[in-house]
Amino acid sequence: MELLKILQNRRSIRNYTGESIPDDKLQNILQAGLLSASSRGRCPWELIVVKDKDMLKKMSACRAGSAKMLSEADAAVVVIADTKVSDVWTEDCSIVMSNMHLMADSLNIGSCWIQGRLRETPDGTSTERYLRELLKFPEHFALEAILSLGIPKERPAKRELDKLSLHKIHKEQF
Repeated sequence: MELLKILQNRRSIRNYTGESIPDDKLQNILQAGLLSASSRGRCPWELIVVKDKDMLKKMSACRAGSAKMLSEADAAVVVIADTKVSDVWTEDCSIVMSNMHLMADSLNIGSCWIQGRLRETPDGTSTERYLRELLKFPEHFALEAILSLGIPKERPAKRELDKLSLHKIHKEQF
């Protein structure tokens, strides 16, 4: 499938069937993340793969109203960064998330980006602190986001190219 078609089809999927993701597809998603571009080739990211159902359920409470799908997901990939390695870790980790999101869709695996950086749990604890306690990552690592993964219950319609906001494209000057 060509990239533009993958981009048209990619949608955030929050409802999963409960079926397992084949190991080779999960591996491909992780490889897509590791192949990401990185400022000065620093690759500050680390990926924490979670498949344990009890842990996924606990993780579903990491965001006020926005991570509930983790309790039904087959897996999640938590993207963190060593902040000592790069000052543009947020951008680098966003590329990792994007690549995994696109790879998942190309393999007919549903995914949803759950923003973690600068977010809070329902009781006001930072999402990063909550997940650090659960997943035991070191203090000098910062949370970017979580990618939930599962077999989609349904697929939303693709986006149509003729409905793009072309008025947002400016040529030469704003």
